[in-house]
Amino acid sequence: MQVDRSLITALIDAAMSADYTGVRRIGTNIAKLMAEQKDLEGAKALQTLLRKRGVPLQASGYAEALPRDAGSRLPLIEEGQWPTTPVMLSGEAEQTVSQLVEDAKNIHLLTEKGVSSQLHMLLYGPPGTGKTLLASSIAAMLQRPFYVARLDSLISSRLGETAKNIRGIFEFVPARNAVLFLDEMDAIAKLRDDRHELGELKRVVNTVLQGLDSLPNDVVTIGATNHPHLLDPAIWRRFPYKVEFELPNEDVRASLWLHFLYQDDQTRLDDAHLLARASDGLSGADIENIALAVRRRAVLGHQEPSLAQILMAVQLSRAGSPQLLKNRELDTAEKKSLSLFLHDQGRVRPGDIAEIVGVSRQMVYRYLKEAGHG
Repeated sequence: MQVDRSLITALIDAAMSADYTGVRRIGTNIAKLMAEQKDLEGAKALQTLLRKRGVPLQASGYAEALPRDAGSRLPLIEEGQWPTTPVMLSGEAEQTVSQLVEDAKNIHLLTEKGVSSQLHMLLYGPPGTGKTLLASSIAAMLQRPFYVARLDSLISSRLGETAKNIRGIFEFVPARNAVLFLDEMDAIAKLRDDRHELGELKRVVNTVLQGLDSLPNDVVTIGATNHPHLLDPAIWRRFPYKVEFELPNEDVRASLWLHFLYQDDQTRLDDAHLLARASDGLSGADIENIALAVRRRAVLGHQEPSLAQILMAVQLSRAGSPQLLKNRELDTAEKKSLSLFLHDQGRVRPGDIAEIVGVSRQMVYRYLKEAGHG
């Protein structure tokens, strides 16, 4: 693997200075380079090592003082990793992200000219569509530490401490030139006129608003929610950059299959497009889970599963509930079911269906006739 010598120098310098955050940031950058150079196993091994929370540095006397809940003493925030997985966005979302990154990199110039705004982005949409991945990717683009505050966990502490915990998060981040990720924002940023909410929670929403307003313009804050309709309108107004996540379209699904299943092997592009048509309605996370399950079976079974087996897993999957691969040959009923499923996808000829499923073309016609498609 080729690594810039400046990264090695910076890593050694950070380690000798007991700079825990610096070691993790540089180490994650090296892992990203390894992934880009197709050393995926090495990248994963390095990421696993980095997740040990810097025990050697703590043994040398260094420990990062994260804000903690007064009752449980659990951290209110944790340092996340830069991703090695690529983020795949639609055109409009990609444009919004590019604007945020460009504005963040030039915030001092924009402030000097009097045209800056707070760097707050709201990500909203169904689970498994890549909100956390995008937030960590933005941190990587900006070369900043990535801090994650899971707001649903804050609300589980004593109600009298919740507002104090939230203030602690907003006071912690500004001095660290970091990206703050507020996950599950709907847990506390609910409509203030909801009569079923306790008065304490209404005050908590105000604390979130005050915290957002208190941040300097150079702090990047990214909020995420699966339930945008629960957010208070005042929360919406605090986020000038907004990205709506939807289930991936066919082109994005094809890219996901090509990356996670075929490791960007362009000779498998046709198979990736077939899987993309078959996986309509699945999220990016669903596709990743199925693809990695297939690759695990290939490694442990010393044989690549057939396309029919993969398609059968896709057929049985539902959004948020991906099915694992059946590591065996399909039985007669499954072959018929898969043949009808592929026929319903369109653009799959009976001859191709026969080759994929492992039956004769005449049998495919028989399946279709019995189902009323003949």
